[in-house]
Amino acid sequence: MKFCNQCGSPVCQRIPSGDNRLRYVCDGCQAIHYQNPRVVAGCLPVWQGRVLLCRRAIEPRRGYWTLPAGFMENGETLAQAAARETLEEAGAPVKDLALYMLFDLPHIDQVYLFFRAELADGTYAVGEESLEVRLFDEQEIPWSELAFPTVGRTLECFFADRRTQVFPVRNEPLAPLAAALDKP
Repeated sequence: MKFCNQCGSPVCQRIPSGDNRLRYVCDGCQAIHYQNPRVVAGCLPVWQGRVLLCRRAIEPRRGYWTLPAGFMENGETLAQAAARETLEEAGAPVKDLALYMLFDLPHIDQVYLFFRAELADGTYAVGEESLEVRLFDEQEIPWSELAFPTVGRTLECFFADRRTQVFPVRNEPLAPLAAALDKP
């Protein structure tokens, strides 16, 4: 950051009074510009026991399979963000969203949240950010072609939990090398 988005004056990094971290502070109006992690919300959509995956049409990891997810927008809840991303990427309306996976990715300043969800009516279609959208049985999952470690871990947990029908909300960190692959 070089300039204040409030007055246009140059900013510098310093620790503001009463704070303990370097922040961008405006030399003109003294506004403090906080930088916080980005939230990525998505769904693990299921229809008749199969999981809906999207083949990415955008970088990073173009051509690889993923669960529909993306950055949360201002003015929406986590569940709304996850449902919106699923509709945008997979043309799939979802229902019965239940928080399932939470990944802390401090190395890339992101938090990922996945909801378990049911397709509302079984419909799905290719969205602008997808090359292909398809339902997969567990044995058909293209494990070596998954875009991000968060997606692989979410699917691993889901299939293991499905055997017992117990779906706890999980919170897991990912190692820096694995987390680097999740950076959009």
